[in-house]
Amino acid sequence: MKKFYFLVLLTFLGIAQAASIDSTLPDQPIFPSKEQGEAAHLSAEILTRYHYKPNALDDAQSKRIFDEYIKSLDKEKVFFLQSDIDRFSAAQTLLDDSIFKEDLTIPFDIFNLYKQRIAERFTYARSLLKQGFDFTKSESYTFERDKGPWLKTDDEMNELWQKRVKNDWLRLKLAGKNDKSIVETLDKRYETSLKGLGRLKSEDAFQAFMNAYTLSIDPHTNYFGIHASEEFAITMKSSLDGIGAMLEEKDEYTVIRELVPGGPAALSGKLKTGDRIIGVGQGDKSTIVDVTGWRVDDTVDLIRGPTDSTVVLEILPAEAGQDGKHVFIPLIRKKISLEQQDAKKSIIEVKDGNVTRRIGIITLPVFYEDFAARSKGDTDYKSASRDVAKLLKELKSDNVDSLLIDLRNNGGGSLEEAVNLTGLFINQGPVLQERDSKGNIKVDSDTNTGVEWDRPMGVLINRSSASASEIFAAAIQDYGRGIIIGENSFGKGTVQTVVDLDQIAKNDKPKFGELKMTIAQFFRINGGTTQLKGVSPDINFPVLSDDENVGESTFSNPLPWTQIKPADYKPVFDLKSILPQLNASHDARVSKDKDYQYLLKDVADMSNERKKNSISLNYAERQKERDARIAKLSSREDSSGDNGLKKVKANKTDSATMQQDDGLMSNERKIEDDLALEKAIKNTKDVLLNEAAHILSDEVGLLKTNTTYTIQ
Repeated sequence: MKKFYFLVLLTFLGIAQAASIDSTLPDQPIFPSKEQGEAAHLSAEILTRYHYKPNALDDAQSKRIFDEYIKSLDKEKVFFLQSDIDRFSAAQTLLDDSIFKEDLTIPFDIFNLYKQRIAERFTYARSLLKQGFDFTKSESYTFERDKGPWLKTDDEMNELWQKRVKNDWLRLKLAGKNDKSIVETLDKRYETSLKGLGRLKSEDAFQAFMNAYTLSIDPHTNYFGIHASEEFAITMKSSLDGIGAMLEEKDEYTVIRELVPGGPAALSGKLKTGDRIIGVGQGDKSTIVDVTGWRVDDTVDLIRGPTDSTVVLEILPAEAGQDGKHVFIPLIRKKISLEQQDAKKSIIEVKDGNVTRRIGIITLPVFYEDFAARSKGDTDYKSASRDVAKLLKELKSDNVDSLLIDLRNNGGGSLEEAVNLTGLFINQGPVLQERDSKGNIKVDSDTNTGVEWDRPMGVLINRSSASASEIFAAAIQDYGRGIIIGENSFGKGTVQTVVDLDQIAKNDKPKFGELKMTIAQFFRINGGTTQLKGVSPDINFPVLSDDENVGESTFSNPLPWTQIKPADYKPVFDLKSILPQLNASHDARVSKDKDYQYLLKDVADMSNERKKNSISLNYAERQKERDARIAKLSSREDSSGDNGLKKVKANKTDSATMQQDDGLMSNERKIEDDLALEKAIKNTKDVLLNEAAHILSDEVGLLKTNTTYTIQ
């Protein structure tokens, strides 16, 4: 949401992280490298020739790049003044020349001024902490400024930042902090922000500029620098070679946040949450490199390495003071599975009168596939469809009556995996159609004989279900193979490929990074496309997402919706005949479900909150709003009566934990508090998942006992 853009901005800057190897002072400029100029030029050559909709890199495109670049740096207009924008107005038509001439001075000058303005704003913010604030005044802070004008004077900017800092102070005050504690917290926060400026690298500026270029072409074309390329590859293969520890920055240290069960770090028994990593060495007898004050990504680079190699960590234990004894722990790196994004199964039991039905749930966060392992001929390579196939066999043994594939918040991944996953539920046939830049159309089909699941099923989607998720959901819907439940999906109907720039340039070592480039548009087998419109559910759930900021239609330059001829396919079942009964049962049930009705009220409240772009800075008014939220939660508990009160109290506690603002940023909390918050969120009752299970149970009840689908 736009309200939280500033937090995202800080993360981009690396302010929420620690220092880099080449740390500089906040006011020292950074400069482009020769390799970056070459990478920009090579990217332009590829994008202007091979993109799905080739765009000439000319003055008109340069203006679009400029606008995208400025927006990416200062979307809410809290750093630059109008005079800064005017200062670079001539650059609007020169960025194309910068790319072709391999001279990135202009975009780096803009980035350096950006750094300077941030330094000025946070220095001013720290100075305000000495004076305190009057919270009895009737004034408000406008936090959403992307559609407003650039401020013209320093006085206007100072007034805005006075209100920003006042709001930061008020949030902590409402959370029960005293003035001394508030000053210490905010001064440290703003100081960390200033230090973060000195840790920005040339790679950060180049990544920002190149993404402005790619996004000016279409929303899903991106540039990946060397680090970003590595992270993208890790996401796609759902594994990495390392020690199995989640790390974060706290007070200039890289700190262990969590240990991955079964990983080398956890199995050693010598590491725990809160331990600080002081140094990293390669091999038992290697020199330890001091990483105090490093950026987390740079520390991670040293810790990761080839499987079965040794890394030595110099640790300052969590319970030790600053001068505590350091411990040296050698670990053998292993292949670590990113289990948080792997397919997982669960079972929900639904009671319908005297009948209890078991609904199998498979949650799939991303369509992953280890391309490298597959290309090397590894027969046990990791992929989403292979993992789901294993889970389906287990669910058959568990004797479930129906299956729900939960694709909420699944942003996509491997297109081939979307086809393979569909193939688990149909016996050969087309899954999607692709049209390239020349208008050629090809059909991607499941060619495998047989199915892994021939019983009833459904797919649960929301606004953040995109790309491969939409391919799968659309195919299941077009075949009549399952019921689609939830919100309208994202609306991404384009296909991307990753271009290795170093491979094209024949570089011996990574220098240029990669392009993720749109090369085609995909269409449903019924001839329609998910572009812009997404997949419409058969049974609708309340819209939880912010439609103004989430979805293909919110971008400034999406491809239009269009249609082609249907593929040659035959639906396997007519689910439309039972949808009226399923919807009627759903409506009747949720009208009596207090949790569902609470959710509807929360959705309405969120919708109203999104319409606001300012917040009161009056203590009494904010306290009244806070008390009202607490009262709402309490009334929900009281209205439930004695039956099941214990369970409702547990949910109430979780809700209170999540909804009450503590005024802190994530890296300012104790790790155990942050983990407790995550656990509370994870354990909150999933009202929509439970209702989706009930819908599938209704479907089973409408069909004949032990009905299976005759898959052609």
